[in-house]
Formats: sequence, structure tokens, C-alpha cells
Amino acid sequence: MLDFKEYGIEMWDEEKIASFRRTLLTWYDTEKRDLPWRRTTDPYHIWISEIMLQQTQVVTVIPYYERFLDWFPTIEKLANAPEERLLKAWEGLGYYSRVRNMQKAAQQIMTDFDGKFPSSHKDISKLKGIGPYTAGAIASIAFGIPEPAVDGNVMRVMARLFEIDYDIGDPKNRKIFQAVMEKLIDPDRPGDFNQALMDLGTNIESAKSPRPDDSPIRFFCAAYLHGTYDKYPVKAPKKKPKPTQIQAFIIQNEIGEFLLEKNTEGRLLGGFWSFPIMETDFISKQLDLFESVDAVLETLSQKAVFEQEYKLKPVWSKQHFAPIKHTFSHQKWTIELVEGFAKKAPLLNNKKLRWVAPANFEDYPMAAPQKKMVQKYFKN
Repeated sequence: MLDFKEYGIEMWDEEKIASFRRTLLTWYDTEKRDLPWRRTTDPYHIWISEIMLQQTQVVTVIPYYERFLDWFPTIEKLANAPEERLLKAWEGLGYYSRVRNMQKAAQQIMTDFDGKFPSSHKDISKLKGIGPYTAGAIASIAFGIPEPAVDGNVMRVMARLFEIDYDIGDPKNRKIFQAVMEKLIDPDRPGDFNQALMDLGTNIESAKSPRPDDSPIRFFCAAYLHGTYDKYPVKAPKKKPKPTQIQAFIIQNEIGEFLLEKNTEGRLLGGFWSFPIMETDFISKQLDLFESVDAVLETLSQKAVFEQEYKLKPVWSKQHFAPIKHTFSHQKWTIELVEGFAKKAPLLNNKKLRWVAPANFEDYPMAAPQKKMVQKYFKN
């Protein structure tokens, strides 16, 4: 049991906790959002929604959620889904390790739980890709188990509620907010309690534009009552994504097909198809293999590295394309498009390459950077 006083938290007595629960749930009963996954207690459906909602806005998730269930209506269908079909279902959502882990978890359920979603918090927590937040959400919403679902939104609300002076972005501090939630959670309506805080944290108590005067729990909130609202939550600034220069090679053959490459698993965007891409650091390393004479380096550009790597000899275009920007959580890509034309030829066996007509691009899962490249190239 966490000693709240040790962390500067003045925990309420049982009467105040009960009053807080009633206030929050009364607000939720009238103001809750009508969302497709709130019309069910099926743990499979709730699991899908919770994974999709990580790092993604509700309005974006709804059509993906509905299509995903249409394509994979059961845990068994998900467990046995072909990789390309799986990635196509997730295409555009980003953070693709989420859906890979979902499939691994589905396979665990088929093997270890006879195809039935586990019903205890302990067993739910064993599934691949399910952390403390997701386990708490599924356990409370689907099975009525009083387990907190503590994410950034909930930590922000708790930090203001009790003036908690600990960085919500530091993983070691999560135990503080978990302990607070364990004390507050309503044992009779744990799923609704968790979802009420989710709604509150994403709207009225949002990070960027909070409306403290509209909060149903403002008179419980120490930061509101003490005029310190703008000081909470405590959060250190995020590290900026690393700038990365990328070159993408758009190679077209004589019948109008384009060279696509499947990124290998383990790489960023593994499993997705794109025009062949290289980081400029990779290209520089390849150039270092050659004699470092100025005249040689002038001809052994990124195009020469491509020819060596892919055993193709395109006729290179002088067409110029404006750079494309794409930001991941840890990298910020600036993509330069390099256009070339080549005769259709046998492709290397050590790379996953195909000649694909633009009309068939839809058959290949493509991540957001590739979609931007396609759009830029065909609109140029």
C-alpha cells in the first residue's frame, strides 16, 4: 500500500470518495459519448477499441474499428489472418506494432485459453501487447472487475485533483497515480468510472485547452480550489524527433509498372510496401566503399548506390519534386523523390520486390509516407 503522505498527497476519507464517485458517474450518465464499443461488453470488441485508441483520436478510430470487426469478426479470424490483410486493415493508423501484437495475443488466446478471451485481470495481463492500462480497461469494462485504467488523460486529472508534484511522463511515477485510482475507483461501476475519467480527460480536462470551470469535479479539485490549475500536471518536455534524410526511388518500367519493395520485419514500417527507400547515411556508407576521389564521388551518387543495390540500370530523370515531410514519434523524415525509367527485368531474390501497376497499388498495404509519395508523384 502506497503511503500517500510520503508523496505529498492528502487522500480523502471514505465519505468524500463516495461523494466524488457519485458526482463523476452522475455527470457520465448524462454526458457520456455514444461510441460503438460502448454498446457492448464483448471483451474482444473492447480490446480492439482500446488498442486502436492508443495514440489515435476517437473520430479516426471509429471507421477502422468497424472495418476491423467486419474483416476479423472473431479471435480465431484474427489469429489466422494473412499478414498483408492484417496490415491493410490497419493501414493509416500508424504504430503498426500494435496490430502485430494483437495477432500474437489472439494466437495466445487460441492456444492457452481455448479461443475464449481470458476473464481475469491476471490472465488478460499475460497477453502480448496488453499493458497495465489496457488490462485495466478490459477487466473493468468487459468483466466489471475494479481495476483502474491509468493513461495520460487519467494521470492529468489525478495530478490536478490532488496537486501531485510528480512528472506524469516518467514511467517510475505511474505507481503513484495507479495507487490513487485504486483508492477512488467505484467497485460497483468500475468500467463506467474509468470511462468517465477518459471522457473528462479528453474533453473538459484536456491537455491543451482545458475548461476547469465546466468540470463536474471542480469542487473536489485541489488545483482548481487553490488557483494552481496551470501548474498541473508536471511534465518534462518531449524529446524532439530526430531529423532523417530519406531518398525514395520511383522506378517505372516500359509498361507503366512501378518497382515496389516490401520492408523487412524489424525495420520501421516492416511488412509494408513502398518505393525503394534509403537513408542518406546508408548511401554515404556505401559511397565510402569506393575510392574517395572527387570525380568518382560525383558519379557515384545515390543513383549509383541504387543501381548497385538493386542490379538495375534506370535512365534517370531530371524531374524535380518538392521534398515530402513525415513525422514519426522518434524521427522526422524529409523525403527526396528520385525518378528513373528501366526495362522490366528479373528482380533480386534477396529482396522482396515487385513490378506493380498503379491501379493495383490498393492491393498492397502502404503506410502514410508511401501514400504521400504516391500522391506527390502523380500530382506533380
